[in-house]
Amino acid sequence: MSDEYQIDIPQSFIALFVQAGRQKPGEPRSVVAARYEMCEDLATLLSETASNMLFSLGITQADVLQRCRLGLKGDDAVVTKAEADWVIKRLAEQLNWPM
Repeated sequence: MSDEYQIDIPQSFIALFVQAGRQKPGEPRSVVAARYEMCEDLATLLSETASNMLFSLGITQADVLQRCRLGLKGDDAVVTKAEADWVIKRLAEQLNWPM
C-alpha cells in the first residue's frame, strides 16, 4: 500500500473538490491529498503567527483570522479561495477560537 492512502483527508476538505450535483471529487486522490497536506501545513504554520498577532496587535481573534484570510487570498496566493477559507477554519479549530 502506498503512503498516499494512509493520509486521512477530512470530508470538509474533499468537499472542496466536488462540483455541484456530483458525489465524487473532480481531481484524483493524489492531487486532493497533496493539496490537503499543503493546506494542513499552512494552518499549522499560521497558528504561531496568529497567536503572536493576537498578543502583539491587541486585536480580536476574529480580526486575526480575517487578516490571515486576506493574506491567503492575496495576489501571490498558493491556495484557491475555497482552500484559503478551509485553512482559516482549520486554524481557528487548532487555536480553539470561534469562527
